[in-house]
Amino acid sequence: MTLDRFQAVTENVTRELRKVIIGQDDALRYSLVVVLCNQHALVEGVPGLGKTLLVRTLAACLGCEFKRIQFTPDLMPADITGTNVFNLARNEFSLVRGPLFTTFLLADEINRAPAKTQSALLEAMQERTVTIDRESYRLPADFTVFATQNPIESEGTYPLPEAQKDRFLLKVNMTWPGEGEELSLAQRSLNGQAPEAVLLRGEVQPCLGEQTLADMRAALETVRVTDELAVYAVKVVRRTRADDAILVGAGPRATQSLLRAARAWAAISGRDFVSPDDVRAVAAPVLEHRLILRPESELEGVRAGEVLDRILHEVAVPR
Repeated sequence: MTLDRFQAVTENVTRELRKVIIGQDDALRYSLVVVLCNQHALVEGVPGLGKTLLVRTLAACLGCEFKRIQFTPDLMPADITGTNVFNLARNEFSLVRGPLFTTFLLADEINRAPAKTQSALLEAMQERTVTIDRESYRLPADFTVFATQNPIESEGTYPLPEAQKDRFLLKVNMTWPGEGEELSLAQRSLNGQAPEAVLLRGEVQPCLGEQTLADMRAALETVRVTDELAVYAVKVVRRTRADDAILVGAGPRATQSLLRAARAWAAISGRDFVSPDDVRAVAAPVLEHRLILRPESELEGVRAGEVLDRILHEVAVPR
């Protein structure tokens, strides 16, 4: 696929997404980066910002099989993986597949599920397999998880294991809309063009089929990443392990994720090479959720985003 064709498809997808999602330009681009990299995303934001709506709209653009799991504290592994049920007519056990058997999964309020359920989801995310009664079943190669969570609510929630957070390519932070965007949303809600209504009426057209997506992913491999830029990415990630404010820094998987995301960001921006600005653009979404700050730093009100911003200013940029 040529870069021009890549750009045309990207613009088409963005146009369809904006039929429903007002503003949130960064969230839209980061979501596309995740899909292009064939990885998973954690979507975080306070209630009412459209986290679930963003994921459902993206699934509509992909036109693939889509399922949603509403995570609750009583959700058990079999509820998402499925189980073997005895069939009286056949006098044998038959597999009833759970919602994990899909291509695009919305894991809503993921941090409300207990550890056993999280471990079943982690296997699906990491291995793209599901184990039921000691039998393993393959998931589609394009299996993608978009998980949402509310950052301000802690009652009835379980912190995600570090191993699971590391499986998310990046964390998409959704923020408050601007005044003009919120006014537009209010006006649309009064004339029958509310985002939810537009999505339910099926006005979002599938525009990123399986073959097109495969071609776009193949096109990413032609985006150049120089040795100097790879060294820069490695230095940024390794610097997180030596910073005084950070207890546990990002691991080697973060380095790979940083370069993959930067490559996709460059392609979406219409370039066939990765620049230091591309690495900086995706550094916070890729690294922030992988860091554990020291308790004393948290008590002082230090935030992971602030530490990353300082690190990016301290590491020399290749010329």
